Amino acid sequence: MTGVKTLDGKVTRIDADAIEALSASLRGNVFSDGDSEFDDARTIWNAMVDRKPALVVRALGASDVRQAVNFARENGLLLAIRSGGHQIAGHAVAEGALLLDLSQMRSVHVDPNARTTRVEPGASLGDVDTETQSHGLAVPMGINSTTGIAGLTLGGGFGWITRKHGMTIDNLLSADIVTADGALVRASADENPDLFWAIRGGGGNFGVVTSFEFQLHDVGPEILAGLIVHPLADAPELLGAFAKIAETAPDDLTTWVVMRKAPPLPFLPEAWHGEPVLVFAVCYIGEEKDGGEALRQLRSLGTPVADVIGPTPFAGWQTAFDPLLTPGMRNYWKSHDFDGLPDDAVSVLLNAVESLPDPNCEVFIAHVGGAMARVANDATAYPQRASHFIMNVHTRWQDPAGDDACIGWARKLFDDTARYATGSVYVNFMPDDEIERVDGAYGANMRRLARVKGRYDPLNLFRLNHNIQPEITPQAAE
Repeated sequence: MTGVKTLDGKVTRIDADAIEALSASLRGNVFSDGDSEFDDARTIWNAMVDRKPALVVRALGASDVRQAVNFARENGLLLAIRSGGHQIAGHAVAEGALLLDLSQMRSVHVDPNARTTRVEPGASLGDVDTETQSHGLAVPMGINSTTGIAGLTLGGGFGWITRKHGMTIDNLLSADIVTADGALVRASADENPDLFWAIRGGGGNFGVVTSFEFQLHDVGPEILAGLIVHPLADAPELLGAFAKIAETAPDDLTTWVVMRKAPPLPFLPEAWHGEPVLVFAVCYIGEEKDGGEALRQLRSLGTPVADVIGPTPFAGWQTAFDPLLTPGMRNYWKSHDFDGLPDDAVSVLLNAVESLPDPNCEVFIAHVGGAMARVANDATAYPQRASHFIMNVHTRWQDPAGDDACIGWARKLFDDTARYATGSVYVNFMPDDEIERVDGAYGANMRRLARVKGRYDPLNLFRLNHNIQPEITPQAAE
């Protein structure tokens, strides 16, 4: 007998025959503590999350997903869904729950003629880029190649080419989804459009996606990208100029800011290793070989320690920040959206960066807009479409003894900058202690999301996420 947590917070005993029958119905397998694959399935990117599920179903296809969802629903089990296992909140694993592991479903199929790709939920962004860039094509995604495509997409998805080609969800054409009743349905603009609207930003609240179909765009294979590194002391003037340049830049140009202690990069003078710096991370995918006037303005600011912008493979640039975001570190993030970067907010940020609790900690500010901002706020579940700046406090450290200092630092910076923020937030950057922010994440779209949730998951089977409580309408109850 195996004890598994239930939806009502209790523990139920699943006998060996039931587990054997479940295993026999799968192409994949069922694991428990002691099996060699168990620890691999439960280990995720954020080392702060060290939880043991009661059982693991490692799925190899949509049929396996349906069997696992039916098993969880019929037995009232608490169900966790792991795709890439990269989410900061660690919802992919829950203590004593049934874990549905999608990490082996990593197929990526590209149709270069139709300029589309179909991707399974266990694929990483690196998997997708490898296949699409072999045809000189790309879908807008994030900046860390080990991130999972499923969580990124369901939360919205933005990265280096979002200003030109929109968010990841703006390029989603369809998805195959196993809903709480065990049905496999297609969601698109023409099929189950309410579900299609909800999964574009609403997270894993509505079902388990077994396949995504994306629109592709001509990008690369070579682009203009790189870093401009400045002393942090010059940041007040640099950030003000950056904000003006970013707001008027062409969609082909994306510039983000990273503030941290300089890692020992080979192009940096050794004297700057470990010193506080401000870095402009730049990606240009346009026609002009020099990036145009906006990039020239950016490169003319201040007196940089290093400027290493040049032609580079797009697939390589997509992995440029991987060494700073490796798995196995302890992570706690806090995030705000800002309409602009007023001087007072900049002062607060810089004071915090001067007192980083660990050399691996950093603050990044992403500027988004362009094509993303030309989508209506209610067109998808993700509602914050205006051009804006996204601050993410990347607090990373190795030793558990640093938990209090690092988490406390991140929370203080978050609290001190709250007065300058819009109140909205990118859901993929929310840690697991921000339940009260879910309403702010979805804004005016929250009520509609609750109704879609009530229709497709009235019992809230899919609750291990930034959860949307189901609203049961008379129509949904029929």
